[in-house]
Amino acid sequence: MRIVQPHSANKKVKSFTIVVLVAILVVACVSVGRAVQNWTALAKARKLKNPVPSTSESLAAGLQLYQQHCRSCHGANGDGKGEKAQELSVAPGDFTDTKKMRSVTDGELYWQITAGRRPMPSFRDKVSEEGRWQLVDYIRTFAESSPHPPAASSGDPSPRP
Repeated sequence: MRIVQPHSANKKVKSFTIVVLVAILVVACVSVGRAVQNWTALAKARKLKNPVPSTSESLAAGLQLYQQHCRSCHGANGDGKGEKAQELSVAPGDFTDTKKMRSVTDGELYWQITAGRRPMPSFRDKVSEEGRWQLVDYIRTFAESSPHPPAASSGDPSPRP
């Protein structure tokens, strides 16, 4: 019969604890590094200027892309109440919130569409660069003073001022 010395059992517990703490520290450092990287990208994105003029053609293209990729979560009216919104772990953004939308630059919206953030996927490989800028233009229409944004109207988007 083998008798475990209290000292050696204690040593194993300490070793195991150290390994677990090191693993937690590594995961935390990686997470912080990614967060810093994302903030850096967002800071750069804030300065991006939309190269796509907000015309009736670009808004119509943005409407098509919105219906294809965004409507199911963000809703037909951009209020974040799409049919899939209840299934998500995070509520979709409300594009009708005028105050919030005024505080976000076109570059930030473009970056959010491009990079995504769970549960929203990245659209970098799903929508062209021009298409993502058209989405930015179209999304902006939800926060306009009009009570019926283009998605809820006749489908003929008009340019924003």
